[in-house]
Amino acid sequence: MLALLDLAAKGRPDEPDAVPDLLLTEHLDTATAAQVGRRVRELQGAVARLHRRGQELAALFSSARELAELHDVDLLITRLVRRAHDLAGTDVTYLSEFDETTRELRVRSTAGAVAPSFQKLRVPPHIGLASKVVESRAPQWTSRYEQLRDVPHTESIDNAVRAEGLVSLVGVPLIAGGRVLGVLFAANRTEHAFTPEEVSLLSAFADNVAVVLQSARLLTQARDAATETQRAYDALADHVEAMERASRVHEELTAAVLRGGGAADVARTLGAALERPVVILDDAYAVLASSDDRSTASVIDPPAVREAITDSLRSGRCTPLNPPTDGFHTAVAVLAGEMMLGGLLIGDGTVDLGAVEQRTIERAAQITALLTLKQDAVRYAEDHVRGELLGDLVSPDVRRHASLPARLRARRLRPEDLRTVVVTVVAPEQRRAVLRAARTVAAPSGLAGEVDGVVTLVVPDGDPQRAATTVRDRVCAATGVGEVLTVAASPAEGLGELSARFTTARDCGRVLTALGVEAVAVAADAYLPYTTLFAHDPTSVRQFIDRTIGPVRRWDAERGTDLLTTLHRFVDCNASPARTARLMGVHTNTVLQRLDRVTQLLGSAWREPEPFFRVSVAVRLHTLSDTLLGSSPPLRRP
Repeated sequence: MLALLDLAAKGRPDEPDAVPDLLLTEHLDTATAAQVGRRVRELQGAVARLHRRGQELAALFSSARELAELHDVDLLITRLVRRAHDLAGTDVTYLSEFDETTRELRVRSTAGAVAPSFQKLRVPPHIGLASKVVESRAPQWTSRYEQLRDVPHTESIDNAVRAEGLVSLVGVPLIAGGRVLGVLFAANRTEHAFTPEEVSLLSAFADNVAVVLQSARLLTQARDAATETQRAYDALADHVEAMERASRVHEELTAAVLRGGGAADVARTLGAALERPVVILDDAYAVLASSDDRSTASVIDPPAVREAITDSLRSGRCTPLNPPTDGFHTAVAVLAGEMMLGGLLIGDGTVDLGAVEQRTIERAAQITALLTLKQDAVRYAEDHVRGELLGDLVSPDVRRHASLPARLRARRLRPEDLRTVVVTVVAPEQRRAVLRAARTVAAPSGLAGEVDGVVTLVVPDGDPQRAATTVRDRVCAATGVGEVLTVAASPAEGLGELSARFTTARDCGRVLTALGVEAVAVAADAYLPYTTLFAHDPTSVRQFIDRTIGPVRRWDAERGTDLLTTLHRFVDCNASPARTARLMGVHTNTVLQRLDRVTQLLGSAWREPEPFFRVSVAVRLHTLSDTLLGSSPPLRRP
């Protein structure tokens, strides 16, 4: 009996005839011996199953423990494969993962494998033993892989199996939740007929592996979902904060519009909300306002700023500066339709410029455009009224003068302060900017506007030359325009004289322009004789000079002489050759020789009273032009 119990406890007898041999000594009849032998074998099977279940449970407990301890799915799969390798006792064990999208099986982890090509093996759909396991959802095995004929083969898979030296294989599916996750393989490098118990043991472990693997995936997905949820929550919190900040900025800017605020309110509000410096530029890139202490007299127009605002002009969106310039890295154009009114520059700061912040900046640019248009409308209305006043002041129609004193006082202007008329002559494309600067120069006690195509000012300064110079300097500084001609008439004694003073200054400017003079400040009275002669047709002054003394000028130009200087000195000395010689420091005969050459060029009658008057005027006009242009030639001897 003890011997029979020992055999039953082994689970599987070492010798199949051990039980009958033991029963022979008991002299049992055949039926009883057969019954005892059957009961011993049943006990052996039960013990074997319990032993296998114990192994499975041990493997399951180890897997569960690893699942609880590990956060890395790859490492967990590696350990499960090693556990299966120890449990199956085969040469090689590996796990192939199933891709539901491509229907492909990819070797994920191996134990006992040595060939690199096998460890990277991919099995296409419907190919090989692995695909048969997936499609049948049941274990599949073979004792000789090369003789396997009921599944399609590919050369790449066969080469990998040969490289690893595998002969017999068994594969069991990993199924969890009705889904095939992969295939667990056990293989030997020798021929081996897998028993049902071996297949059953591997299948049972595969079920455990599938559950563990699915749980690991779910845990990973849960962790990823938690991480993504936290990330989404953080993003939502940031977005809510940005929206609240944008709403606060919008409310403050709306309030600024309603109370009549300007660009300074926009810069200060936006700068505080973004915690970044903000600068607002006008259409000439001059600083209108800033959130810091930046001077409003400065101009910010490097190429990167111009390019960014130009790009924003087309898109209407925030545009990065490339490269960042002067501490600014973002710009947006201030638009009214397709007209650029200026731009906003945003500097570095602590608040990130996300989509909400960029929309906030763009809305601030729109509000800046509204404020600018509003201020322009107010300024236009005021300028229109003042322009009408200026037009009436310098109009020759005396009927328009009757109500001028009252209208001037209504605009807080004192009639007695309006004394000196100054006209400013510039190119047409520069006239708008110069007019804006002129209004600033004339304020608060003067008037400025456009009359007869020229920018005109009436200012209190009683010194014409000083008034002309002041207007030119301040206009040039404000606009950057270099070619500005300013002409001031003599002070008027009353409002009734301003019309004549305007005509004098305007005509003088036209004559000087005809002479090519474009960048000086002069008093009109110094050129009154010439203005009087050519006011009716300023463009004829050049023709007059050429017709009168043109031959002398061409002679000097062709031969490098300076007869024109001698002629000028001769005119200054009232046609006295002796006085001319003394003035020039030469002999009288030298002057006479030069005058003879002039006679040859101009004709014998040039010294008669009428022709000599014309020559005198032409010489002075020529000298005037050269002097104002700074190109008067040095004295040279013929």
